[in-house]
Amino acid sequence: MKKIQERDIKRKRRHKRVRAKVKGTAMRPRLSVFRSNANVFLQLVDDVSGKTLASAHTSVKKGKEKQALGVRAGKAGEELAKKAHEKKIMNVVFDRGGYRYHGIVRAVAEGARKGGLKF
Repeated sequence: MKKIQERDIKRKRRHKRVRAKVKGTAMRPRLSVFRSNANVFLQLVDDVSGKTLASAHTSVKKGKEKQALGVRAGKAGEELAKKAHEKKIMNVVFDRGGYRYHGIVRAVAEGARKGGLKF
């Protein structure tokens, strides 16, 4: 239990350092990533006004086939990019949330880039 708590505390410290440098605006919002054990949640956030402009997640609805989280994360990134284009947002700042840039987080970034977002 102690090891899990330490890992979470370290991630929050890393996230705090990243957030000190990364700010989102209405023209270039912050693409925020939160990773749980089962899902990934994405948001486009305007830090100036404190509002979420668009969001996407990997939660599986009943009746759908099960896929690996990395595959679902990539699709969620593409879905978020589609929502961003509807709101005429092309450029974003990527906030990895203190997570290492590999695996799930990398799949999200590649999916968003595939969908047309630039960062």
